[in-house]
Amino acid sequence: MAELSARGGAQAARTARTYGTGVAEAWRTYRMVAAMWIRSTMTYRASFALTVFSSFTVTFFDFVVILLMFGQVRGLGGFTFGEVAFLYGMTGTSFGIADLTMGSLQRMGRRVRDGSLDTFLMRPAPVIAQVAADQFALRRIGRVAQGLLVLVWGLLILDVEWTAVKALLLPVTIVCGALIFSALMVMGASTTFWAQDVAEVTNAFTYGGNTLLQYPPSIFAQDLVRGVVYVVPLAFVNWLPALYILGREAPAGVPGWAAFLSPPVAAVCCGLAGLAWRAGLRSYRSTGS
Repeated sequence: MAELSARGGAQAARTARTYGTGVAEAWRTYRMVAAMWIRSTMTYRASFALTVFSSFTVTFFDFVVILLMFGQVRGLGGFTFGEVAFLYGMTGTSFGIADLTMGSLQRMGRRVRDGSLDTFLMRPAPVIAQVAADQFALRRIGRVAQGLLVLVWGLLILDVEWTAVKALLLPVTIVCGALIFSALMVMGASTTFWAQDVAEVTNAFTYGGNTLLQYPPSIFAQDLVRGVVYVVPLAFVNWLPALYILGREAPAGVPGWAAFLSPPVAAVCCGLAGLAWRAGLRSYRSTGS
């Protein structure tokens, strides 16, 4: 028994080392490819500045709709302007980070169809890192900046009773929200190995989820709220943690401690995304072109 335990422990240690090496190699590959595209982008700095400004302006129009809405009403579903701005800023920042780092996965459908994915498979580097960093669009940082601006604006006009737990929960939730959105993007890209092109379906959960989470859960049907808690866990991006920070009760049927589940939910989503990507990659058949 002792020998079996020792063998099992040695196997677990080897698996952990292999996983750690794989993650480190993927991160190294991602940094190298992204850095190459950033250097290319910064060659034309005036053009880069204009595209960042355009990205910032276009995404800000989403918030202009909320501004116009609150020009006519004092509250939305029982939430004040500051609270809605807080919700908007949290999800906007998380989605912006995910879109900046993993947005290139939207091209997976075309790569599978025309066989250009073969180029990435021939290189001795993790495919997911190559695909995610390919054509890295630094201009998307404008979306992140816009989300952060609205988040800070909301925090300045809100009267939140801050505690150490709430202060720590805010940045942790933003990072976990970015991981959840990134996992959804990877899952969507994985399905292209079997389907023709599901970019619009994926966008319904990523871009659509971002829009959904910008507004209070109280204005939506309870079935929809349950769906983004128990089925597609978008509520952990900002709704549940944000309600705790704002001192509001969680939606009906959802326990209060669910506000602290964003890290394990993000970990599960990333694990499932990794499994889906591996399964899709194994099933890939080149076009032969």
